[in-house]
Amino acid sequence: MGAATALYSATCHVFRQYGNGIPYPLNLSAIVGLSGWLPCSRTLRNRLEGSHDAASRAASLPILICHGLGDEVVEYTHGEKSAQTLSSAGFQKLLFRTYNGLGHYTIPEETEEVCNWLTAMLELEGS
Repeated sequence: MGAATALYSATCHVFRQYGNGIPYPLNLSAIVGLSGWLPCSRTLRNRLEGSHDAASRAASLPILICHGLGDEVVEYTHGEKSAQTLSSAGFQKLLFRTYNGLGHYTIPEETEEVCNWLTAMLELEGS
């Protein structure tokens, strides 16, 4: 549920509220989702088209989604479709990475990719 929570948080961040209308108080700098899916994806594009501010925040929020082709818990197609939905809705800084043979767990290659991506996106080099 971690990736689903992270991706849902991305949508809450851009709309500045949860799906039920309660204000979302956090300002997010980047999102990472490993082996997961996007909840509430069916209404995302329509909601973004109705708000220039939300669309602008979506376009600038970096998102990394990683998914293994061998995931036996959350099928790869769910992760791939989530990335496609976010991208087509206007999340322009989205990167989707596929790992051959990876199940519903992490491997050093994936962890290194996440660390390198976060370092670059959050400009942590040298800090």
